[in-house]
Amino acid sequence: MITISRQTDYACRVILHLATLPPETRVTAQEIAARRIIPRALVRRIITRLGKAGLITTTRGRDGGIALARPAREISLLDVTRAMEGEIALNTCVINPRECPLMQVCSVHEVWVEAHAQLIARLRQATFDQLARRARVLAR
Repeated sequence: MITISRQTDYACRVILHLATLPPETRVTAQEIAARRIIPRALVRRIITRLGKAGLITTTRGRDGGIALARPAREISLLDVTRAMEGEIALNTCVINPRECPLMQVCSVHEVWVEAHAQLIARLRQATFDQLARRARVLAR
């Protein structure tokens, strides 16, 4: 089975939570953990990785907290997935064709490349402003 990690799922929950809030709203890691059912032990690690990827900002102090680093419309599922997983590939040959000695005669490679392109395009299209709007509809 090909799956994303649990941490990537949690990272999407973090970004979605922030995307549902008014712009520039800051919240605590504890609030996100409680509202999005993320283990408190993991939420800080996830926030650190999202911060390093430039997707969120963190501010210490009385008025501190966590906020999106840019508008939700500029953050995609692809951004979050890459921040947590690294490069996405269904098969190594998609990213590094030289790895496969059968590359020149492999008809399966073409399908992997096409499927990879479709997956990347779909994840890039799914922005967190859209996902936040849909989350509000589902919550009703």
